[in-house]
Amino acid sequence: MKYMVTYDLMESMRLTNQWLGATAQAVGSHPAFSMTPNPMFRMLDAWGQVTERTFSRMVAKPDWNIPSIVGKEDREHSVETEVVLSRPFGDLIRFNVVERPAKPRKILLVAPMSGHYATLLRSTVLSLLPDAEVYVTDWHNARDIPVSDGKFDVEDYTLYLVDFMKEMGPETHVIAVCQPAPLALAATAYLAEEDPKAQPSTLTLIGGPIDPDAAATDVTDFGSRVTMSQLAETAIQRVGFKYSGVGRMVYPGLLQLQSFMSMNAETHGRAFFEQILRAAKGEAADHDRHNKFYDEYLAVMDMTAEFYLSTVKRIFKDGEIAKNRFTVKGKPVDIGKITTVAVKTVEGANDDISAPGQCVAALDLLTGLPDDKKASHLEPNAGHYGIFAGKSWRNNIRPLVLDFIDENGSGKVKKRTQRKRSANPQNVTPIKTGRVAI
Repeated sequence: MKYMVTYDLMESMRLTNQWLGATAQAVGSHPAFSMTPNPMFRMLDAWGQVTERTFSRMVAKPDWNIPSIVGKEDREHSVETEVVLSRPFGDLIRFNVVERPAKPRKILLVAPMSGHYATLLRSTVLSLLPDAEVYVTDWHNARDIPVSDGKFDVEDYTLYLVDFMKEMGPETHVIAVCQPAPLALAATAYLAEEDPKAQPSTLTLIGGPIDPDAAATDVTDFGSRVTMSQLAETAIQRVGFKYSGVGRMVYPGLLQLQSFMSMNAETHGRAFFEQILRAAKGEAADHDRHNKFYDEYLAVMDMTAEFYLSTVKRIFKDGEIAKNRFTVKGKPVDIGKITTVAVKTVEGANDDISAPGQCVAALDLLTGLPDDKKASHLEPNAGHYGIFAGKSWRNNIRPLVLDFIDENGSGKVKKRTQRKRSANPQNVTPIKTGRVAI
């Protein structure tokens, strides 16, 4: 029962704040006070709106909300979400564009399991759907998974990726975003030795900590300062009686959210204050920029304790991927065994989570891969979120990734029309060292 009380205490605090917000909104918007020209009641109503919405979103899994896309001849096609392969800790899902001929490109988006749901990649999916068949790893909230379903750590995560790649076949193009980049690399290396024909055609790693020691950030500094015993004592709790995973040891999403918010506390505080002012003036909308961002950002999920702790220990502290010492079920996974899968890394110059240098380190580990199958890109003025979901992704990185896929595919996709490149040398083809000039 240890820590179950603290888990329920956090949930009680969240519910209390949600209730306070709803109460303030009800009082502030009561018709009786509308006759009183006191701006404080309008501010109370606005504070209640923002507070209730904020704390209610923390436990709700967002919808994908991709009803349709426009195809050729401006025809609108509905989009259906299908479960291709179901597992206790995550599903492989496909976005089926109804009545549209199948696209030659088949992309697997590997979503991070770092506190947010896979829906964090909604805009990434939307940007790829017109040009590809898109699949996503949809990870489940650990609090909803019964203890009887067993453990889930970094090795299990890697084997899930192996199963998903096998299910999709060798014509797959994998794009791993942030946290899963090192494990996607390991899964590809695992297949290279165990089942070479099931390897994907290309692997794109975006802002992932392949070698966390290559460039220091607040994340890596935290990992080096805190011991594993301290982390297990302060961060791990047992799921309370409210959820199906009662008794399961987890790293709660609410704790992770607290860490996210504290990294930019002043920015978040100002954003919520300004939203309250907008709500008081009647300028806030259900789907305005603030709500669109924070509805997703605040929706957090629990991770299994073994996954969180093994990630910190094996990826960050011990650097098993960076040192090419990662093992799965006692079997060494040699990244040098990858010899046919084209690999591209993408980094943001202003990324404060996976700083430049951490992801491109993957290319040095690919000792068996020819230099002409390696590429990298450093996006100027881009932060972590921007390199996979922001303007930098849409305008610059996405076209580069699709070109990379076409150039290294099976030949079924015709080479895309050469786009005009900027004068930035980051966009040139790989040089003999296996890297693009940065």
